[in-house]
Amino acid sequence: MNNVAVIDYGMGNLHSVAKAMESLGKDVRVDVTGDAERILAADRIIFPGVGAIRDCMAEIRRLGVDAIVTEALAQGKPVLAICVGMQALMNSSEENGRVDCLGLLPGSVKRFGGGNSLLDVDGQRLKVPHMGWNCVQQRGEHPLWHNIADDSRFYFVHSYFVAPDNDDQVSGVTEYGQVFAAALSKDSLFAVQFHPEKSQHCGLQLLNNFLHWDGRV
Repeated sequence: MNNVAVIDYGMGNLHSVAKAMESLGKDVRVDVTGDAERILAADRIIFPGVGAIRDCMAEIRRLGVDAIVTEALAQGKPVLAICVGMQALMNSSEENGRVDCLGLLPGSVKRFGGGNSLLDVDGQRLKVPHMGWNCVQQRGEHPLWHNIADDSRFYFVHSYFVAPDNDDQVSGVTEYGQVFAAALSKDSLFAVQFHPEKSQHCGLQLLNNFLHWDGRV
């Protein structure tokens, strides 16, 4: 049995992620939980997130999710962070007037346009939030890109993007008025700005790759 824990801290499309994982096979057991012991006992961990970063970080710290994620990574356990879960890994976010995040990956989270209009290549104004399908250009090989063609489309919903300090940790980029990091990786951690559970075939392939990933690259 492949045991996957989806961290429940009151934020995120928990059941959408859980159902997507369960659809990948009868040998997949998904536990949506905030209990540290159950999370750390799982083979793999998903760290989701949807909503305002201040509220997310408040619940992450109140429930000790920060310590859980740190311990899981110290153990070399495969961890997949999704959307605001990815943003929470950084040092800080501009959202809500600036919020301190977990600092597990160096960098910050910035708003699209930085207060200016966001324009496409033809000079047309782009809407914020960025919502819809965009191509992801892979940066190098990674087990989670297995059987996913470069420039495949994934589904995004976000107003803020990650600006990492270490370009070597960028595993995929997307363009929406500017090029930004769509995927980051470090050791047994893989983080994505898009929603694999909403990204149809390519998203399910990425989740299936995560199910078979031992955390090594």
